[in-house]
Amino acid sequence: QVQLVESGGGSVQVGGSLRLSCAASEYTYSIFCMSWFRQAPGKEREGVAYIYTGTGSAYYSNSVKGRFTISHDNAKNTVDLEMNSLKPEDTAMYYCAARSGGGACGFSTAWYTSWGQGTQVTVSS
Repeated sequence: QVQLVESGGGSVQVGGSLRLSCAASEYTYSIFCMSWFRQAPGKEREGVAYIYTGTGSAYYSNSVKGRFTISHDNAKNTVDLEMNSLKPEDTAMYYCAARSGGGACGFSTAWYTSWGQGTQVTVSS
């Protein structure tokens, strides 16, 4: 099972930016896809972005499209999430997830086989 460690969370004001990073314990090119999810208190975990590490194809939820960018670096075994124009509703614990092997990926937690511990993002007005 892939070990994932997130970093880069913190507190920022509305309109600010943060960059989250997820370090994987194995080469990311051996991982089929990776994703960022978030979970606010009292809410279900929701997918915000995922990327196929082989092709670089990336997909975003409507709530973050145009503001967030997911990217991966196979040399560093990392997947990053650049978050711009942050809003209070972006406040949540952010989790990195990975799917090994083939199949398909998406915004459902069921697709992923490995999870990080999470990093907190707080956006204040």
